[in-house]
Amino acid sequence: MIEVRQLTKRYGDIAAVQDISFTAETGQILGFLGPNGAGKTTTMRIITGFLPATSGTVKVAGFDIFEQSHEVRKRIGYLPENPPLYNDMTVSSYLDFVGRIKGVPGSGLRQAIDRVIGRCGLSEVTGRLLGHLSKGFRQRVGLAQALINDPAVLVLDEPTIGLDPRQIIDIRTLIRELSGERTVILSTHILPEVAQLCQKVVIINEGRIAVEGLLPELTQGRSLEEVFLRYISKAVGEPAAANVVPTAAP
Repeated sequence: MIEVRQLTKRYGDIAAVQDISFTAETGQILGFLGPNGAGKTTTMRIITGFLPATSGTVKVAGFDIFEQSHEVRKRIGYLPENPPLYNDMTVSSYLDFVGRIKGVPGSGLRQAIDRVIGRCGLSEVTGRLLGHLSKGFRQRVGLAQALINDPAVLVLDEPTIGLDPRQIIDIRTLIRELSGERTVILSTHILPEVAQLCQKVVIINEGRIAVEGLLPELTQGRSLEEVFLRYISKAVGEPAAANVVPTAAP
């Protein structure tokens, strides 16, 4: 469903990401891990069409994000770290606005709004201004706008950052429910979140992919924290786990 090949983004002489490649299959939740500044958010912005790449390719459902951007945007939903909310709009009017921008047909727009309001637990706040909502409800609205066009692919950048424990549980449960037929990329630095939700893991460090693999094969009796620290370390003495695809020297 998602195929990233030799993706590079440079800012002058600085490479934010360098020759990264990975895939995510239909129905899979992929955890995209890395320390702060590793290139996670840059990669997510390129995949979703918000940022051009210097070189490389990204395909979503067979469509090239750079050459067929409109087709990709119809199939993708994006929740950035800070949801793009307009504080002077109500939840309902904002979702109507986003639905129209994303090309949801007028005849189905009301139904789409009702669907995401129900799915994201927003029924009690539909008439409230976004600026008056708690962090947890704002994050739910962010998820709702990402889902309004019923996308086949969801890209979530730090979806639980700043939430309290109960809100984190709620959002994680929702993400799990949203997978299945959808492909989900979950970009985060919260390792327990990945361990609970993801089937596959990609670890990026200093703009390069350190390792890519299915979670059970990647860990093999070790904690995800141990694996993570191993692959972002400069000094590694043991070989990669079986069936794991190391793409850069850790």
